[in-house]
Amino acid sequence: MNKSAILHIPLSQYAFATSEHSLTIRIRTGKNDLTACTLYYGDRACNCTPVRFSPLPMRNIGEDSLYTYYEVNVESTYNRICYYFKLEKDDEWYYYYADQFTRKLADVTIDNHIIEGRSEYYQYPVILREEILDVPEWFKNAIVYNIFPDSFASGKRALSGKPKLLEIEVRADGQEGLESSMVTDTYQTTSKSRLGGTIQGIIENLDYIQELGFTCIYLNPIFVAGESHKYDILDYYHIDPCFGTDEDFHNLVDEIHRRDMRIIIDGVFNHCSWYFFAFDDVVKNGEKSRYKDWFYELDFPVIRPEDEKELPNYSCFAYERKMPKLNTSNVEVQEYFAKVCTYWLKEFKVDGWRLDVANEIDRNFWHKFRQAAKEANPQSVLIGEVWENSLSWLRGDTFDSTMNYDFRKHCREFFALREINGKQFKECMQQMYLRYPKNISLGQLNLLDSHDVPRFLSLCNGDLRRYQLALVFLLMFPGVPSVFYGDEKGIEGIKENEYRQAMPWSKIEGIEELVKELISIRKKYLQAGDAFGFTKVDKEDVICLERITNKGRLLVWLNGSLEKISIKSDISKDSVLLTNSFTLSELDPNSFVIMFASK
Repeated sequence: MNKSAILHIPLSQYAFATSEHSLTIRIRTGKNDLTACTLYYGDRACNCTPVRFSPLPMRNIGEDSLYTYYEVNVESTYNRICYYFKLEKDDEWYYYYADQFTRKLADVTIDNHIIEGRSEYYQYPVILREEILDVPEWFKNAIVYNIFPDSFASGKRALSGKPKLLEIEVRADGQEGLESSMVTDTYQTTSKSRLGGTIQGIIENLDYIQELGFTCIYLNPIFVAGESHKYDILDYYHIDPCFGTDEDFHNLVDEIHRRDMRIIIDGVFNHCSWYFFAFDDVVKNGEKSRYKDWFYELDFPVIRPEDEKELPNYSCFAYERKMPKLNTSNVEVQEYFAKVCTYWLKEFKVDGWRLDVANEIDRNFWHKFRQAAKEANPQSVLIGEVWENSLSWLRGDTFDSTMNYDFRKHCREFFALREINGKQFKECMQQMYLRYPKNISLGQLNLLDSHDVPRFLSLCNGDLRRYQLALVFLLMFPGVPSVFYGDEKGIEGIKENEYRQAMPWSKIEGIEELVKELISIRKKYLQAGDAFGFTKVDKEDVICLERITNKGRLLVWLNGSLEKISIKSDISKDSVLLTNSFTLSELDPNSFVIMFASK
């Protein structure tokens, strides 16, 4: 037995509660190393000695290049549990607890007295309902359409494409977020738009978004800002005038909710505009400014460098001198943005926040922000922009979800660039899914594109069939799928202005209909909690994703190889739901077929 491969971590993604009397236990072993794996569990608070343990066989839920993963769900009246494992490899076996391999249990008998050993086993001390990690149920079943407002629409199926440069007046008190005794003057600055998109344009195209099947809209920043991307925010309490008015946004939210859809907005709290009232005060008043502790690494006098190559004498976002970094450890800053959070949730009834540069912000800031959000709307969702493994941010005290850029990375390497084969792709996806508790994995925002990355179709070198495979996988895999505006119309682009290009309303590639049909299948046949796995196939570049639902089995075959393959399945070909090239049990290269067998 490969003992060095064995891993179990209590109170982690290897042991987590899904309800007050339901516990999921996982263990990692060497790949294909064991012949049996059994969990023994008991009531750690029982009044008998020794504890009575009940056995549950654990099932193989997947593997990667090194390991096999086992899982079992414990449904019990107990909410305080102790447990251990029995690991078997042919005639070799061990009990496993306290990270030790042994042939004996923890209880010992001395002079006919049993010495209690229950504390030596693995423990789930108590399942507290407040600590059960979960994501708002509506979000786990959401299908998200991500809009970059400047680039989307200014009318019905239309975008003006005309830039704007507006002179605007900004109040210098931060609006409702500060005490009335603070500075209340105004100053003049400008706001830009590159392509002319508006809030009214989004309203006029909600029918288009809904007809495709999307249930939630995520908007990139909409607050008053200087540049067209709106990540340099001047005023967190109003809609940017290039996009419209506060009343326009009220109308948008109302219309979205009337259609039984949801809306998520972008929160940019790591940094602000260099003309944001607090930073402007620091520039004007230097060390006398009451806001000097709102920012990082100030060197007085603070100067806004006109030359973009000149390094500023203050900390900023990345290399962007126009975006000074906020000191989110400062209590005043935390309180100010907690009020911003509450304002948009209560006054405009938005359904959640996507949170920019989330992992560069103080954790206490997020604790206060989360408390404010959940008090304003317990069903609001908080999605952090964290590009790497996000486990430390998903423990119930900060975010509900994160943007799953690893999903995109693995899809890019297999479907687009062919840097890994199908076998490696399945292993990567398995590892990615198992790194969080199940409820959290089901709430991850899976994506192929966003406003920060080249369009996926360009990475596919314009190959629509490879792109279609990735879209099929995105919309059939567990998690919350997110489609960036225009992906359904085949937008391409490697450079920033290209992948944020104008929505090509008149363009028709056939992808639109594919997205619509995939969403329809997802809604009709799949639910967030459905089991999934990868069926073993002979060819390493062929993927068979299996979803076990309360209605039956859904099989998604993706042929990423360069040759035609035969599909051997116990599901009749008469049960084909969707395909782009499947005839007589054969699937062409770079093609897919989705099959369903009812119970």
